[in-house]
Amino acid sequence: MNPIAQNIEQTMERIKNAALRAGRDPGGIKLVAVSKGVDVDRINMALEAGVKCLGENRAQEFVDKYELVQGDVEWHFIGHLQKNKVKYVIDKVALIHSLDRMSLAEELDKRAKAKSLSVDALVQVNVSGEESKHGLSVGEVIPFITTVAEKYPNIRIKGLMTIAPIADDPDKVRPYFRELRMLFQSIGEREIPGVKMEWLSMGMTDDFEVAVEEGANIVRIGRAVFGPRG
Repeated sequence: MNPIAQNIEQTMERIKNAALRAGRDPGGIKLVAVSKGVDVDRINMALEAGVKCLGENRAQEFVDKYELVQGDVEWHFIGHLQKNKVKYVIDKVALIHSLDRMSLAEELDKRAKAKSLSVDALVQVNVSGEESKHGLSVGEVIPFITTVAEKYPNIRIKGLMTIAPIADDPDKVRPYFRELRMLFQSIGEREIPGVKMEWLSMGMTDDFEVAVEEGANIVRIGRAVFGPRG
């Protein structure tokens, strides 16, 4: 077994155990293997080992890889998305994790309408309030989602995403994941037309087990799958 296949096996076992600790079905949790900075050969090794979903952070890198990666891949765009890059990803990704401002919603809707498609997106929330992170504050999320649902019919909001602060102990970020899950549930209960709280994207290599315990059903994992980036 190659090292990447071993990494994937170990990661999936950790996801499973975290889900079981929380009384959840491990089969309901999607692994997005973050392939930023990873060469195509290693990406293909991950796909051969059973990875089905890849996440990219940068539009140009994603476009460069898109035609080279083999197999039936579900691509997610997980990084900050500039308006002028929307046209490159709009018809190639299954889910955009980083809808965080109205100008981006407007551009997504315009580009999707031009191609007669709908774009699935998660709203990025800056739960911790760190200035270094993108995303809406917790208090901005419901008004933002309501407006997007009313104004932009080619966008389907499917859930929420956050990036937790860096911490030496993963348990220290548990409150942020819990707060996002509570917001996720609250929005779902509102039954806003055109909005479905289906995906809760939170947790990366250093904290995904805590995220799963707190309700994540998408985890975005790079280093634990591909190893350190060169």
